[in-house]
Amino acid sequence: MPVPAPDPHEVRAATAAELRRLGLPPPPEQYPLVWDLGDEVELRPTAELEARAAVLNVVLARCFGMTQEDAMGWLLGARLVEQVTPPEWRFVATDTGDRRSFILHLDAVYALAWLLGLCKHLDPAAPPDDGLAALLPNLPAGETFEHWRSRMLAAKRDPVEAAIVLDLYYCLDWSYLECERLGLPLPGPIDANAVGQRRWALEWGIVFRGPYHDPPPGWEQVDLST
Repeated sequence: MPVPAPDPHEVRAATAAELRRLGLPPPPEQYPLVWDLGDEVELRPTAELEARAAVLNVVLARCFGMTQEDAMGWLLGARLVEQVTPPEWRFVATDTGDRRSFILHLDAVYALAWLLGLCKHLDPAAPPDDGLAALLPNLPAGETFEHWRSRMLAAKRDPVEAAIVLDLYYCLDWSYLECERLGLPLPGPIDANAVGQRRWALEWGIVFRGPYHDPPPGWEQVDLST
């Protein structure tokens, strides 16, 4: 169920304060807001969030040695083939694509796990939790998608909290790129690629309703150009 989104101007002011606390430059005043006053916000259904996290987990497993046969067999058994995007399917099925770019999806999975309530925090200055792998389907042990879902019992984040974190990562994306352009220090060990991956997952998983919002995009259609 959608709920009223928080005041975007108040959220942006809090985001700017957090960026300054982290020692990062805030974006310019004209930097676009993520939503408008009066909009509503919700998260995608739990099943969609779980499916996307599971698919990316298989893609990551392929990056680190899972065989084509095992990966395709797991997706077929989980009935998730339709949730796999064309670039992901080409990589899983034929090993075609940029392996390094798929490895970066670890941070997208981290953000999805946070939206599902599986992680306690999404610290912009820290890498994913060491225990993240234990929160995902145990592919080497043959854990099924349904067993994983019943084991984790996801409880989605409050959509207002999620919107606030999205605004932070929306602005962090600009700040990290600006720091790297100017050679300024970053507040922790992660880089702009990791921030961008987390933002990607948040932009996909959080849905705004209002007169200026398009229907929710597919995974590959998320616009990160701003």
